[in-house]
Formats: sequence, structure tokens, C-alpha cells
Amino acid sequence: MTEETILTNATIVLADEIVRGTVCLRDGVIADISDGTTDAGIDLQGDHLLPGLVELHTDHLEGHYAPRPKVRWNAYAAVLAHDAQIAASGITTVFDALRVGNTDGDHDLMTDDMVVLADAIQTGMTDGLYRADHYIHLRCEVSSPDCMQAWERLGGNEGVRLASLMDHAPGQRQFADLDAYKVYYQGKLKMTDAQFAAFCDMRIGQSQANSDRHRTAIAAVARQKNIILASHDDATGAHVAEAEDNGVRVAEFPTTEVAARESHSRGMAVLMGAPNVVRGGSHSGNIAARTLAENGHLDILSSDYIPFSLMQAVFQLADEVDGISLPRAVATATVNPARAVGLDNRGEIAIGKRADLARVRRVRGVPVVRAVWRQGARVV
Repeated sequence: MTEETILTNATIVLADEIVRGTVCLRDGVIADISDGTTDAGIDLQGDHLLPGLVELHTDHLEGHYAPRPKVRWNAYAAVLAHDAQIAASGITTVFDALRVGNTDGDHDLMTDDMVVLADAIQTGMTDGLYRADHYIHLRCEVSSPDCMQAWERLGGNEGVRLASLMDHAPGQRQFADLDAYKVYYQGKLKMTDAQFAAFCDMRIGQSQANSDRHRTAIAAVARQKNIILASHDDATGAHVAEAEDNGVRVAEFPTTEVAARESHSRGMAVLMGAPNVVRGGSHSGNIAARTLAENGHLDILSSDYIPFSLMQAVFQLADEVDGISLPRAVATATVNPARAVGLDNRGEIAIGKRADLARVRRVRGVPVVRAVWRQGARVV
């Protein structure tokens, strides 16, 4: 039986223009797009109609599962709560980031917890209860001694589509500035100066002993399993060259203009955090996402740790960066991330694409998500 929904009187954000018109959804895909309005269907009252957002790297799930140290919530309930917030932010496809490898001292989540969460994500997809499509992104802390053991337990989950290679040891990449590392970790873990010095020595030693071999091993397995690879916090041309050798397709959060420019020139999609755009800069003192946008080196935005920041950043880019139209800004959170991970059936309002859509109204400068459809069914 054919299922049809007509959305009319909408400000439709297409790939390269904005039109006032009508979109017809039929059997889960976009069947027609036309200028003008109609008496039939749902009147969107001039609100923006965007493609559903595609989120590649969110750490948001862990907070629902472990809301306090040593507290563990029901994993299925945690994913459902996370899913509700994701969808209400206009996100219809999400890659939930799960850590691979335990970096001693900076958290109490272990590999067993990640396995529980990965299983819960897949259970919910099987049950058909989620508002958004969920995939798994494995955040591989290659400096960790148990990184490969954790990978062996998580890498076979059928939901894994993306893996990032990261090393958060002090004095490099995200934390080349040791003062920034001290503010972040010593404050977070409430360590004395002596404890912090020992912590830094441990993390540097782990990086030197493990990072190169784990990076190479995971890259090899990912190629065999057709898992998309991302680099993380690249800072130098050498980092980018290493990423290219490993087969990386997404450069996550490059920390310098040099790394972003090199990644972009080598055909990697450059991903930056939407909170960086909303706040006006990096909390670690690294390159601002807005600067990369101005220089033409920003391809993808990610909500990172605040789901709603993705929608906010899209409109801020269009408002505040010369040369970036709303369609181009929207692409950083829709079709660009979708293509980067091989999901070519979504991410734009075009005939034949999935009917994943978000209705948005600007109120006091804030893009308020008023409704969301996934595959033609309203989920928010």
C-alpha cells in the first residue's frame, strides 16, 4: 500500500538553491519537488525544510550510559534516550562513537561497557524502535596497551562502519600545548602536580610503545572489512601523509591549518566540531573551524559532544562566513558526511533520495527543530 506525505509552503534547501515550494514523500523516498504551494498536505508555514542531518562522531551516548562515575544505566534505555535527543536535533543518521582501548585514569568505562553498548545499539535497530538510523564508530586509542584486544571484541559488530585512529598523549596532536593538556586532564581528574607528571610520563610511554603498530594493524583490518577510516587530531604534514598511507578518508578535527589544507588537498574530507563553530573557537586552543570554513578547507561538521550544536553551526556558518550560502552550510552536515561513509542514498532533498527531512524555524536566532521525518515517517 502506497504511503504518501505532502509537505507544502516550505522553504526548501536544495543542493545549490533555496525555493519556496512543495515536496512529496512516497514510500520512504522523495517522489517530487515543485515550486509553489498546494491546498493538500501539511502546511509548513514557510519554515525551512532541510535534509536530515548525518552525524559521524558523537560522544554523547556515554553520558546517558554512565551519567556518574561508577554508575551504569540500562544500556538499551540509554541508547533510546540518546536517540531521542539526536532525532530532536534534526539528526536522522548517527554514528555512535565507542572507545576502543582504555587510557588509564581518565575514565572508568571499560571494554566490557563498550561491548554492552554496541549490542544495545544493534538490538534497537533490530527492534525498529529508534527514531534515527544508528551505526557504530570505533574511536581507537592506538596508544592504549589493550587497543587490539578491544578491537577484536568490537570490530566484528555488524554495525561498525567507521573507525578513527587517535592518540591523546600529551605534547602532540590535540594537546601539543602542554598547558592546555594540564588544564583539561589535571582539572578533570583532580590530580596533584606530582600525580599529573606521572600521568603524562605514562601516557607518553604508552604512545611510544604502541601507537605506530596499533595504527598499522587496525588500518589493515579495516581495509579488509570495508570499514571507513578516519584520522584524528592531525597537526603536521607528516601526520597527514601517514593518514593517507593508512587509507584514511576522513580527517577528524585537524588541529592546524597546515594539516587541514594538506588533508583537503589529498582528497580526505575534513571534519570539524560544530561546538567549535558555535563557541567561536577550539576549547583546546587549536585552529578554529570557522577559519577553515573561510579558507575553503572545511567539508564536514560533527556535533561531537552537543547534539543540537550541529543544527546551530549550520545556520551560523551561513550567517557569519562570507561566501558560504545556506545550501553549502547544510551540505557540511548532510550530503558531505553521507558521501564520506558511502551512504549515497541520503543527505539531500532530491528525487529518489531517502525521505529524511527536518523542519526548522528560526526563533530569536536559534534554529528550532519542529518536525523530523525518517524514510517518510514522522519521528519527531
